Formats: sequence, structure tokens, C-alpha cells
Amino acid sequence: MIDVATLLSDLIKIDTTNPPGRERAAVELVASVLGDHGIESQTYAKDPDRPSLVARVTGEGDAPALLVQGHLDVVGVTDQRWAHDPFSGEVIDGWVWGRGALDMKGPIAMMVDALVRLSQGHPPAGDIILCLVPDEEDGGQFGAGYLVTEHPELFEGVHYALGEFGGFPFVFDDVPFSFIQISERVGVGFRVTFRGDPGHASMPVPGGAMGKLGRALVNLDKKHLPVHLTPPTRLMLEAMAPHVSAPTRLAIRGMLDSRTAGAAVAALRSRLGRMENLFRNTATPTIVSGGDKVNVIPAEVTLTLDGRMLPGLDAVTMRDELAELVGVDCDISFSTEHSRMPAEPDMGLFDLLASAVRKMDPGRVPIPYMSPAITDARWFSKLGISCYGFTPMRLPPDFAFEATVHGADERIPVSALRPGSTAYLDVFQRYGRSAGT
Repeated sequence: MIDVATLLSDLIKIDTTNPPGRERAAVELVASVLGDHGIESQTYAKDPDRPSLVARVTGEGDAPALLVQGHLDVVGVTDQRWAHDPFSGEVIDGWVWGRGALDMKGPIAMMVDALVRLSQGHPPAGDIILCLVPDEEDGGQFGAGYLVTEHPELFEGVHYALGEFGGFPFVFDDVPFSFIQISERVGVGFRVTFRGDPGHASMPVPGGAMGKLGRALVNLDKKHLPVHLTPPTRLMLEAMAPHVSAPTRLAIRGMLDSRTAGAAVAALRSRLGRMENLFRNTATPTIVSGGDKVNVIPAEVTLTLDGRMLPGLDAVTMRDELAELVGVDCDISFSTEHSRMPAEPDMGLFDLLASAVRKMDPGRVPIPYMSPAITDARWFSKLGISCYGFTPMRLPPDFAFEATVHGADERIPVSALRPGSTAYLDVFQRYGRSAGT
């Protein structure tokens, strides 16, 4: 065993803010820890300063290999006010503080500890492959994207993968649930072009490109794209229903009916929070471009949208939905380099992961979950790997996990690290030996 808190603290002290990332020192630290316990690792890099680490504990060959993947880069802290230095890795009042404590150097420290403990005992049924990558926070082209494209042979025979984010607690209707991620929305970039008559700015032209842009922005701010009930969200609602109050169960029943889903989601909006995004595609304005001289009315203005698309849907359908919502004359194009998650999630590993969560935190009710954001799962899924988000963390019930992940004062209890590691170890040891895995 290793000291998980110390490993996490040491990882946090290595500033891997992306950009630029520079994850090499973090990879070397993990490689050293693994090597000290007899586990060899290899690195693969598109950029020498941004390598990926791959290590393997060999199994008995009775089950396909299980991939366990995580990213070593972190988001920045600019303009955030922290109570403690975000790159100190300090342990204060029983918490490890710093950027990456939750996302996702904390889970990586647990993975490494679990792999070391596994290597010192009975071999697992199938190989356990640890893959730590750079660049998840900025697209993954230097990390998971590079490995999947240039080194797919590393993942031959892998059927399931564990990554971020799932296993953390979530309270809804006073019920302590625990999400296990079975799918996620994917990113699609949209470019909306507005055109109108140009002219001298001293003589305004109503209804021009800028006016169309303004009306489109208002519509994007005030309206929503249509509700879709996808298989992952249906599985989540059906799992929640037996545990909630009768009024909430009635509302869930409405969401499960395509005829009433839109109204039911709207009625429950204040309580759903970010879960509302599991019911629809979203398109968020992020960049406006147009005009190059203060006294000239531009003939063309463009708006860039960060689109997030539900699994099983396609970008053409989302573009048509978006055109109706924007509601003004424009041209809409979308990026062709986007992934599509399977419409139907593979639930073959869910029961094993749910069992591990219940052992770690008996008061929690594990349920399937679809992430509204994207992870490196979108890369590994291109190889036909069924990806789960599983980062088991036993956190205080009042801890705002999702608000803290990319926010100020990111931290994790020291008391959560060993149970999380043990949950991973439990999965590694029982994988391939339990029914359905």
C-alpha cells in the first residue's frame, strides 16, 4: 500500500494547468511509485512534455482486460479566490486542498493505490490496464485522442473502461443517491452566420446582421431546445422512482411519458438543476465575430456556439432544432469532427460498480447517470469500449461536489481516499468473477 494522501498532495504540487499542461513530471511521479512496487509502465507521447502512461497488472486470462483511465491535467485558477494555495497540496483539518483534488488527481491517486494493492495479491480474472493521459481539459488531442488514433493496439480486447465521473454522492428529494456514469453528451461546435446590408454607421440600417444576432442571442437566452427522453436518462429516472416521495414519483412518471415529458421537466426545473440538461441538447453562445471598423456596419456577423448533443441523436437534427429556436434568417453549420455516443448504454458492469459503492457508503443508492459534459470516454468509445464514469468518493452530504470541481477551494477529505481506493480494488478483484461482468 501507499500513502494515498501523500501521493495526491505531491500530484497537486505539480502544476499541470491546461494550457499548457506539461504533465511529464506528474507522469514520472506515478511511474516512480508504480516502479517502487514492481509495476512496469510505458509512456507514449505526441509532445514529449505531455506523455501518457500505460501500466498493466496481468490477469489469469479468464476475462477481457479492464481499462482504468484518468487525466493528469487540470483547469486554471485565474480570478478565483482560494482560502489556500491551489497548488500547495496542503492537508488542513482533514482535507487535501488544491486544484485537481477532485478532478481528477484524487481519483488517480486512488487508482494507483488500488493497482499496487492488487499486484500484491491474487491475480485478477482479466488484465487491469491503467492509462493516465494529458489534455482532457482541452480536447484530448495530446492524450486519449492520440492514443486511440496512433496506438489502438494498447486497448485490444478491452470491453469496459472506468474513468470520470461517477460514484460521488447526490441528494435529490432528500434521498442520498450516488451517480454511476453510463453515458454522456458529446460536443458539437456550431457556427451561425448572419447577413445584412452594410453601410455607414452614421445611417443605421434596421434588420441588419447585428440586429439578427441580437434577436438570436435573446432567443438562445430565453428559450430551450426540445426535450428528448434518451435510454440513459430513462434508466436513471426508473432507478430513482422507487426511492422518492409520491409527488416526485408522479413527476418522474410524467417525464417518462413522451407526451408529457416537456411539461414535466419544466415543472420540476427548479429542483432538477443541471440534471435538466440530461433531457435536451444545449447550445451556448461563446464567441461573436464581426465588423472591423467602428464606423462601418458589417455585412456579416458570426456567432460560435458550444453545442452538447444527447447520445443517439445526430448533428443534422440538432442543427434543425437550433434553427427553429434562433428564429431569424441565418446559416448554421456544424463541425464534422464530433463523436456520437451509443444510443443504448451497455449496462453489463453497472451491478458490479453499484455493489462497490454500496460497500463503500452503505447509505447511498447507486443509480445510472448520463453526464451533461464530455470526458475522454468519447475517445475510448471509438474503439468499441463501453465506458463508465466511476470515481468513488465518500463525501459529506452537504459538500457541493459539482460546484467545487472547477471552482475555488477544490479539496477532498483524507478520509475519502482509502475507501475510494478500496472500492476500486473491490471492482478489480471481482471483475470477471461476478455474474454479468
